Amino acid sequence: MTQVSPSRRDEPDGSDGTEPWALRDYAFLGDGERGALVSPRGELVWLCAPRWDSDAVFSQLIGGAGQYDVRPADNWQVSGGFYENGTLVRVSRWVTSQAVFLTREALALPSDPERLVLLRQVSVECAPSSGAGVRLALDPRPGFGHAELGGWQQTEERIGAGDAAPVWTSSGGGLRLRWSGAPEARQDADGALRGVFTLREGERRDLVLEISTERAVGRGSLEPHGLWEETLRRWRQLVPDCDSLLAPRDARKAYAVLHGLTSGAGGMAAAATTSLPEHAGEGRNYDYRYAWLRDQCYAGIAVAAHGPHPLLDSACDFVTARILEDGEALCPAYTVTGEPVPAERSLGLRGYPGGSDRVGNQAGRQFQLDTFGEVLQLYAAAARHGHLENRDVRRAADVAVTAVEHNWRRPEAGLWELEERWWTHSRLSVVTGLRSLAAQLPERAAGRPRALADAVLAETRARCLRPDGVWARAADDRDVDAALLLPLARGCLPGDDPSTARTVAAVQQELSEDGYVYRFRHDGRPLAEAEGAFLLCGFMMSLVTDHLGDRPAAYRWFERNRAAYGPPALYAEEFGVEQRQLRGNLPQAFVHALLLESAVRLAE
Repeated sequence: MTQVSPSRRDEPDGSDGTEPWALRDYAFLGDGERGALVSPRGELVWLCAPRWDSDAVFSQLIGGAGQYDVRPADNWQVSGGFYENGTLVRVSRWVTSQAVFLTREALALPSDPERLVLLRQVSVECAPSSGAGVRLALDPRPGFGHAELGGWQQTEERIGAGDAAPVWTSSGGGLRLRWSGAPEARQDADGALRGVFTLREGERRDLVLEISTERAVGRGSLEPHGLWEETLRRWRQLVPDCDSLLAPRDARKAYAVLHGLTSGAGGMAAAATTSLPEHAGEGRNYDYRYAWLRDQCYAGIAVAAHGPHPLLDSACDFVTARILEDGEALCPAYTVTGEPVPAERSLGLRGYPGGSDRVGNQAGRQFQLDTFGEVLQLYAAAARHGHLENRDVRRAADVAVTAVEHNWRRPEAGLWELEERWWTHSRLSVVTGLRSLAAQLPERAAGRPRALADAVLAETRARCLRPDGVWARAADDRDVDAALLLPLARGCLPGDDPSTARTVAAVQQELSEDGYVYRFRHDGRPLAEAEGAFLLCGFMMSLVTDHLGDRPAAYRWFERNRAAYGPPALYAEEFGVEQRQLRGNLPQAFVHALLLESAVRLAE
């Protein structure tokens, strides 16, 4: 897919300033309950409110409406930026013809599921004596642009301990909005608030946007200093020290992203967005604003490898609640609060270029056996931090083992959520989970999962191991699949089983190019023509080569795939190697999880 990231876009040449950027250019803000994407031009192009799976208030990313821009008035500019270390506080820096601007942006912590607060702070490092202009535009459009927002009113409110200050208020689509810090803005004929203000060198302006449900009106302050202080304090408290790990800054960023995607209700959104294309024209455009249990287990396992941090508790609690409620009818995905995922529907928008406008996801109604295997692996990893002493976790582990007993022989949709078949990865995943769990149980309780693992492996070996000693992707498909790397990396087989090394070599030969790994062959086309390299699989390759004892190769795979990001250092699901572009929804939680796990393992 060709994506163009323009270096300069001026409205007089016919554009309206809302054209999409390449996915690699967008920065992510998250507070666990929802997430926003911001372009290098200061355009907030995506935000659902009040929750991940709510309708978007700003949906330009997929061709919808809504605008919140904070940027230099001088369009002749270059931009850059970074995240403050171990946080999702984004700092952008613009150099124009006469001035240097800085903005800091964050969704305020602690988060409230019914109230979000978006902080934007603008300052000028260098400017002429007359100052430099900053352009503002605020035009929320709830309901993906279909709900009406009432007119804005400006009132005087006491903010913090200071004097009363002008605050803009409005409502619509079941939401209430307040905006402070822009007294000079004026409402135009289309209902948007627009304005320009001037900052002199060393001056700063704070803008605070609150979007809440009717129930949450009046819950909190708009005072920026206190909001910033508490947000930074929370990030320092939440993100652990990763200095002993490989690539410590990226490891901290991965942890921050995972926290920014994890709700207070426990569920972790797989990504902040919907419908971003994995490959233009292929139709693989899905809504990832939901909690996949598999992905959350990956995150929990990665965190457990580092220490007993809060995200491990979130993963165990959320997964355990779902298993105890649904048992063998466990769904692969839920909303972050544990509700069923809605069916797919179209919004009537044009979508991101090459993508679509879907919300909802059919995967929530599939049966995926490997989910139980990942759950058991999570419990085994968490056992080292005392979680198996929890009665509910032990009960849930027993339910998961029973579910495997009753269902491991039936066809299912598998990791890649395809047609129902006898997928090898799913069986090896549950073998890994059963054996890992058995190793953490007292001997009197370990016999059942150990015997079940032996039975599943024996049948899978008979049906899915090729004569050349390579694991096939399914009982009726002799090709290889990169998904097999993960259970092999986590000790599914005895250390002297030659099929591990043979399968890894086959994946390297048939599914890898230029240091990146692809999932499987879709057809006879070259790998890169069918889809992008799968970053999850690249980090799997790092883990499995380390498992085989080749640490230099593990480092090479890790570093190659770690480099597959844009300026904000976020990972999508796939990477277009030739164009060095991100593909798919952003940011993709399971890629950040495997990066974190690899950073831990390779530092041991």
